[in-house]
Amino acid sequence: MKIIVTGGAGFIGSHIVDAYIKAGHKVVVIDNLLTGFRKNLNKKAKFYKADIRDSATILRIFKKERPEVVNHHAAIAEVAKSLRDPLPTLEVNVLGTANLLNNFGKYGRGARRFIFASTGGAIYGEPKNLPASEKTPVNPLSPYGLSKKLGEDLIEYYAKQHDFEFVIFRYSNVYGPRQNPKGEAGVVAIFGGLMRLKQRPIIFGDGSKTRDYVFVSDVVHANMLALQKGTGKRMNIGRGERVSDRDIFDAVSSELRYSDKPIYKPFRKGEVRHISLDAKLAKKTIGWQPQVNLGAGIRKALSR
Repeated sequence: MKIIVTGGAGFIGSHIVDAYIKAGHKVVVIDNLLTGFRKNLNKKAKFYKADIRDSATILRIFKKERPEVVNHHAAIAEVAKSLRDPLPTLEVNVLGTANLLNNFGKYGRGARRFIFASTGGAIYGEPKNLPASEKTPVNPLSPYGLSKKLGEDLIEYYAKQHDFEFVIFRYSNVYGPRQNPKGEAGVVAIFGGLMRLKQRPIIFGDGSKTRDYVFVSDVVHANMLALQKGTGKRMNIGRGERVSDRDIFDAVSSELRYSDKPIYKPFRKGEVRHISLDAKLAKKTIGWQPQVNLGAGIRKALSR
């Protein structure tokens, strides 16, 4: 198949590109390289440096490439950034997604399938019951979470209008090799990067805030399965385990033999305090379940 992967020079997207190419697919990458890196690009992929909001350029790419599948991972994926200045997040994650969907509906070929990276960590807000399932009411607390909800709704609308298939994944906190230690998201990479520089990482809150962590190779496996399965579904991808910020700090410290203490700062508005995801639907629908536990994942993420 010919597959366009947006964000294919980024952390998750580049791993997916590698897997698709290894499986024999033809892959076209669209990335503006603002958060992605050329070093992550697979040499066998065709690359366009482009912004998904650029209507003329995206139109030209789709008319030329005519993909059978779009795997959409390009996004501004930082809660704090979306709270400071919501418009860029909404423009990229909503208008950019609409631009891709419109062109895919017109110029895609074959059965046509749109695979989307949404968020399970930010879309449910503060659920009363954990782990959250896909039946949990959507209640985003940040413009980032809202942008992903709107992206999901756009996909369902365009899929009906243009008669193509879609699969939506709601990820928990993804971590692993190639994650940028200088970003605002990705606490394993951030803590590890600072500890290697002998700098004290910051924990926002008292360390009790919890997240659900899934290793990038497990996310890649879900995106491989989605090429054939899961049509029309919105599925959580996570381990269903609540892991605190302090737990992550201690695990990374142990791996890197770092002995200093973290710096504690006030909890940030708009961040979810506790979340974990029930992924039973993904297991039932596409046969997915996580394979990498947290300890092994952190060792792999920090290895050089």
